[in-house]
Amino acid sequence: MKAEYISKIKDGRQDGAISKGYLFSFNHKGECTVYQTKSLESIKNGEAEVFAEFTLDKNDIIMPHSNSVMFGKEYYDEKDEFPLLYTNIYNNYANADNKLKGVCLVYRLQRNEREFTSTLVQIIQIGFVEDENLWKSAGENEDARPYGNFTIDAEQGVLYAFTMRDNTNSTRYFSFELPKVNQGKICEKYNVKKVVLTQADIIQYFDCDYHHFVQGASCHNGKIYSLEGFTDSVENPPAIRIIDANLKKEIVYKQFKELGSNIEPEMIDFDDDICYYIDHNGNVYKLFFE
Repeated sequence: MKAEYISKIKDGRQDGAISKGYLFSFNHKGECTVYQTKSLESIKNGEAEVFAEFTLDKNDIIMPHSNSVMFGKEYYDEKDEFPLLYTNIYNNYANADNKLKGVCLVYRLQRNEREFTSTLVQIIQIGFVEDENLWKSAGENEDARPYGNFTIDAEQGVLYAFTMRDNTNSTRYFSFELPKVNQGKICEKYNVKKVVLTQADIIQYFDCDYHHFVQGASCHNGKIYSLEGFTDSVENPPAIRIIDANLKKEIVYKQFKELGSNIEPEMIDFDDDICYYIDHNGNVYKLFFE
């Protein structure tokens, strides 16, 4: 694997996603900065031009951390420019009275020239997060943060949810059929439809080696690309894992220090077959997998 530095965007990043020639880069408060992907290639020094900025709907009450963000293939309306956007809660520590475990949020994005608006249209929740045999990692050393990371295989219509299981020193992956946007029952608190996924909805699940503090993730050609780790940490080094969902196993583990970077990894996504990687400081790279 090789990394090629190409640009710089705002710092303080979480995950993001690419669609229709635009890079949507989020911070931990659901605030999004939009860039045209073509502008990333033209800026070798300095920061790429910001195309637009907006904030995710209901971010003040639901607090999306945007730890993992991706676009699906379904459109809320056939006239919409962008497909549905999916992002997770993961660790909304600041909202002590409303810690949402195993929650993925679904948004409709609309654009009027350089003005973007977002509307929360669905909530997808894992319904068995307290099940110690399936999801929750029981034990006194349990980490409170694994509220669930998500990514989707848009082409196959599959939702992957995964969680760190400290007590077994493993990370467990689940696959589900990705709910359609019209599914679910109205959640009065947020006035949107909510889908609760149960054990009966699991297509399959499997365990992989322990992921250290999961970051952004994406799915491409049936493989899950999962980032992890912190800045220059011996215990939790910035790294990438590639999981083959069909084989149910990890096929690649690579630390970013081997590629010349020790900054907290945040975003990974594909634009066709081009893989973009962005760290917490906003450094943009292309990744090449040999």
